[in-house]
Amino acid sequence: MMKRAYLFAVLSAVLFVGVASAQEYPLMNMVADRVIQKYQQATCEQLWKRKGHKTDEEKNLIQLLRDDPQMRTAFINKVAAPIANKMFECGMLP
Repeated sequence: MMKRAYLFAVLSAVLFVGVASAQEYPLMNMVADRVIQKYQQATCEQLWKRKGHKTDEEKNLIQLLRDDPQMRTAFINKVAAPIANKMFECGMLP
């Protein structure tokens, strides 16, 4: 019984943090969704060609994330898994 209560408390906290960050940065969430979609729809060849090349929009987003550590954490938490999975599939990660 104690394990269930503990598990419920942990899951509730994780859900609350996820919802709170989604409400706190709606613009960041839109951008993160676009980034995820871009990676999921790109072929491996396209990703290899784009590696290291950033648009002005991407550079601005990076600067914004550097200036706001909390937003950066929320952004990375949202995009890390989908991007890492795609990069792994494409042989871009060991």
